[in-house]
Amino acid sequence: MLVEGVIQVNPRNQMAANATLHCLTGCAIGEILGLLIGTALGLSSGVTIALAVGLAFLFGYSLSTLPLLGAGVGFGAALSVVFAADTLSIATMELVDNLVMAVIPGAMNAGLVNPVFWLSMMVALAAAFAAAFPVNRYLIDKGKGHALTHRFHEGHGDHGDRDDHDDHDDHEGGA
Repeated sequence: MLVEGVIQVNPRNQMAANATLHCLTGCAIGEILGLLIGTALGLSSGVTIALAVGLAFLFGYSLSTLPLLGAGVGFGAALSVVFAADTLSIATMELVDNLVMAVIPGAMNAGLVNPVFWLSMMVALAAAFAAAFPVNRYLIDKGKGHALTHRFHEGHGDHGDRDDHDDHDDHEGGA
């Protein structure tokens, strides 16, 4: 919606985009680190992919856990919230990222110094973002996903359930 020359962004879309970018950051760090380690150690492609996926989950969960710990949430409670909030998003990203890398000719065997690898990784991560965004939006609409962690972030009070977001009009162009 255009109001006085300013585009209004649907708050749930903005939250979903932020959650997806947050997830993408952790996944990208883990993926790239896993590929660097696997390549440096001469691991097989399968083992390297497993390592990269494992590290993507580790970094994805870590990037969500640290702010919660900083907000005073206990470690066990923070992990519980993060596992519930981020698992589906990270799994979606990893599935799409690895499928895209697998279907781009030469991407998996290009090596880390080859531009084909890095261009393929950019395409794969962009596709992963596109796939995870609607997942995050759906979870937020159901009061799950990033909405679970959002209530703990400083300045947001208790926004953990969907009813707290009902003051945002759905007619702003959101799904």
